[in-house]
Amino acid sequence: MRFIHLADVHLGMQPDLRRDWSKERGKEIWKTFENVINRCEEEQIDLLLIAGDLFHKQPLLRELKEVNYLFGRLTKTHVVLMAGNHDYISHTSNYLHFPWNARVHMFEQEQLTDIYIEELNTRIYGLSYCNRDITESKYDISVLQNQQEIRILLAHGGDEKDIPMDFRKMQSLGYHYIALGHIHKPAKITGQMAYAGSLEPLDKTEIGEHGYVEGEITESEIGYQTSIRFVPFSQRQYRLLTIEGNPTMTQLEWLDTIKECMRSQGLQHTYLIVLEGARDPEITLEEEEILSLGRIIEVSDQTVPDYDFEALQRENQDNIIGMFIDQVNGLDYEDDIINQALFLGVKALMKLK
Repeated sequence: MRFIHLADVHLGMQPDLRRDWSKERGKEIWKTFENVINRCEEEQIDLLLIAGDLFHKQPLLRELKEVNYLFGRLTKTHVVLMAGNHDYISHTSNYLHFPWNARVHMFEQEQLTDIYIEELNTRIYGLSYCNRDITESKYDISVLQNQQEIRILLAHGGDEKDIPMDFRKMQSLGYHYIALGHIHKPAKITGQMAYAGSLEPLDKTEIGEHGYVEGEITESEIGYQTSIRFVPFSQRQYRLLTIEGNPTMTQLEWLDTIKECMRSQGLQHTYLIVLEGARDPEITLEEEEILSLGRIIEVSDQTVPDYDFEALQRENQDNIIGMFIDQVNGLDYEDDIINQALFLGVKALMKLK
């Protein structure tokens, strides 16, 4: 039995609000989800597991109709989904009694229950959030088991506010796979348990590859065996880009270096830029100018001006800068601490000139 496990799609979200590309990112989340549905059909996947937060908030009726239309493209794949803490099922939720296609199965209650798919000889256990927060454990209870069936747990949570989880306990309960959602970073907990992570990265903390988990459960002489792999599938990534400079670089050279590094890694990605090293004290690296170079969400300037402290002391011996340098040089600390104090202090005092 072949399956795809995804989670935390957050349809309806527009990442990076107030950025030029924010609206485009919202559309890309929908498109990537559609691409997964198409992949399921192309590969004739048996089961699609959606471990919560398909939507960023409680879905509109028209949004459910769009998703159901996409599910209608599937001729072989069964879909099992749950509501997470973002799209939880309130008493007015459009999830309630929505007429899903025949191959779509949704958990609608907050107590652990099961859905059996006879065609796959597979029983999926799960629940849905009916409140924003659930602080009690829900998944570490034993369930009745038929040893001839494939058993899967669909679970969303893993922190104090959102269903705390004891992974060891859950692993001991006899599931052949546990499909986790809520944590947006992909993570393989064991060979039979994984967080798929968010399908598309949703903010600057979600650095690196994003996608879904693909797996297969096969029957052997010793029982059912599970194999899984993470499949990178997002259209874009957040990437941390560190630029190491030196005092010989001009301002234009700094900007060209940043552009070239972005180009080499892919201009489709969104970057967090960190500038390091020494720079010419006459150069000011303006954040707005760097942000204008492309998809840059954040700039951290950690460079230090390459001051000639001896020359500065001679030139400013009659003012506060010269007196500061003289006082710091007279302190009984290690050289690296003295240098750091000089850099920070002189940098601040130079702004007052």
